Amino acid sequence: MFRTRLGSNGAPWVLACAAALTMGLPQASAQTTTYTASWTSLDNHNPAPEWFQDAKFGIYFHWGAFGTAMFGSEWYPRNMFNKAGNSSEYQHHMATYGDPYGSWGYENFIKGANDKSGKFVQFAPKLVSAGGAFDPDAWAQMFLDAGAWFAGPVAEHHDGYSMWDSKVNEWNSVAYGPKLNLAKLHADAIRSKGLKFFMSLHTEWNFGGYWAYGTPTTTDPSLLKLYGKLSNADEQTLWLNKLKEVIDEFLPDIIYQDRYLSGISQTNLMTFLAYYYNAAVAANKEVIAVAKETITDHKGQLYDYERGGPADIRTPYWMTDDAVGSQSWCYVSGLSYYTDAQFIGSFVDRISKGGNMILNVSPMPDGSFPQRQKDIMAAFGKFLKQMGTAIYNTRLFAVYGEGPTKMGGGEFTSPTALTTSDIRYTKSKDGDAVYAILGGWPGNGKVVDMTAVTTARFAVGSGKVYLFGPTGGAAINLSFTQDTSGLHVTLPSTQPYTALAYAIKISKGGTVPAPTPAVNNGAVSTGGTGGTGGASSTGGATSTGGVASTGGSRTTGGTSSTGGSRATGGSNAGGGTLTTGGVASTGGTRTIGGTSSISNSGGATTVATTGGGLSTGGTANATGGTVFVTGGAIGFGGNSAVGGQLGTGGAGVGGVAIATGGLMGTAGATTSSADAGTTITNDLSSTGSCSCRVPGKQSDSKQLAFFGAFGLLILRSFRRRRVNTNG
Repeated sequence: MFRTRLGSNGAPWVLACAAALTMGLPQASAQTTTYTASWTSLDNHNPAPEWFQDAKFGIYFHWGAFGTAMFGSEWYPRNMFNKAGNSSEYQHHMATYGDPYGSWGYENFIKGANDKSGKFVQFAPKLVSAGGAFDPDAWAQMFLDAGAWFAGPVAEHHDGYSMWDSKVNEWNSVAYGPKLNLAKLHADAIRSKGLKFFMSLHTEWNFGGYWAYGTPTTTDPSLLKLYGKLSNADEQTLWLNKLKEVIDEFLPDIIYQDRYLSGISQTNLMTFLAYYYNAAVAANKEVIAVAKETITDHKGQLYDYERGGPADIRTPYWMTDDAVGSQSWCYVSGLSYYTDAQFIGSFVDRISKGGNMILNVSPMPDGSFPQRQKDIMAAFGKFLKQMGTAIYNTRLFAVYGEGPTKMGGGEFTSPTALTTSDIRYTKSKDGDAVYAILGGWPGNGKVVDMTAVTTARFAVGSGKVYLFGPTGGAAINLSFTQDTSGLHVTLPSTQPYTALAYAIKISKGGTVPAPTPAVNNGAVSTGGTGGTGGASSTGGATSTGGVASTGGSRTTGGTSSTGGSRATGGSNAGGGTLTTGGVASTGGTRTIGGTSSISNSGGATTVATTGGGLSTGGTANATGGTVFVTGGAIGFGGNSAVGGQLGTGGAGVGGVAIATGGLMGTAGATTSSADAGTTITNDLSSTGSCSCRVPGKQSDSKQLAFFGAFGLLILRSFRRRRVNTNG
């Protein structure tokens, strides 16, 4: 059998092959900045990249052991120890479970124990495939349908229970409870839908005051870790190491920390940020670090308001996190909810003032969602599907709005519904249009005076004004006049549909409202490094889709970590933004049916396939990177040659078949509808399909044919050379 050897004289041939197959193809734009652990360096980081300012809306969730009791709030673990204050949580705990200072400490919710009635209690959600109610793919689809462009979990709350396979914290979801790497399941599912991945860590408060009412007396080192009772130096090291694990395994697009981080030393803060930013640079990603009231007073991190926002336009860009429930961030029995009108009104207000909003939802401990929460997400989805063009990809207008309703002014302000007299404004990035969002239907045939849209601020001239049509319907042309006092728009004589808000496009060029853009404008969500730190599936086996490559790449969206079933949705969950031939250009590795993957990370090209033993210990410098062969076939162009070998399994360059005694593999790579750009067809593929897209550019067919032929000659020569020496 012909086998590839990357040895003394084999390496140059692989180098030549890789160069031939990648020359002339669109390459990822490499970030050249690296960061040092100093504020002088870190202040150069962009706190709110373009993709984030385009995204506007995200969803995250408080779900973990802290919510198992479904009582009080997400602070139940803290308040159950408030014996001195005789808190309701303490009373409930004593009556239902037992003495928190005795045999029924908080750790029992993690390890599992019987309550006073004899019922076994533990945070241990089961996957639908195992007969449970938890379906991470259904969650991700629900977030996508709600219009979110980024989403993710609270990966660790104040209780110190990690939702990934931590190697530095034994109190995690793989060791105890569900025995699942919950964070990985979420990351894979969310990225498979094309959403950016968000992770929230509330770790600092675990040792910064969360357990102020007391904890059980113990000398057990493990319990001391859970209850934040290690030395301050050890706690800070643990804080940093947890963050490094999350970065190494997931490389989230956003890391949010629910604390002011005043308890973290400046050295550790800077070390974390430099580690995060440099990992992103290596993966050619733009990432965001955010904490309440900012991580520091420095300008490289994003400012966040908890349950609030500014009273007026604020720059630079900012974010707010709010929750579906008024009294708790996690699910509790009797959770009360805001109205849909309050959510949409406050959301629009916040966007008009230059911020993004991430909405917290509260799954039940078993992984199911109450119907009311589904309805809230559906309300967002309906609004954004119909009028999302007035939200996504927009920027600030000269004023945020007008009307009687005032919101914001700080944190912890309740969502407020807009009225029919309220207007909020956004502006298109190209400057052609202003969008006016009405807080309700003012009345049939009514003239709406938009005093902010004066000729001095935005002269419409010979342009046009449109009312957004019903979902799937045509926009409605509106008559208007404009003068120094504003824009005066006449609404239709009959209300065309019923909605929570109504968007109007004011276009200088007279263009009708475009359809709501695809999630993240069709960009592919990319992953982290996918190292050994937590890529475990049910029962502790390694995920079959998790082949690690160089430069901080990891596989997502191929074979999932739950019993080997493939994540649905079909989008490139970990492949990065696809360039010609299926090469992932932003650091993620795309797997096709768990068989092969190709990635390009910061200029380093890595080719890896599963299904065979390690065939070489050598390396070859191919297009600035390292080529590793882990058995199976090398399939350039993203096509898997199932069961084939180099030279006989075939390789595709932009769909051009190179078959030297074999056909292209049947597991062809196909991008999902989440991909954006020009489609390049593969006319010569004998089996399967490889439809790879390059944003804004189509590869030159003659150029591809030339390099394809050149690669063919090299492959044939390589095969003769190796056959002569290997037999």
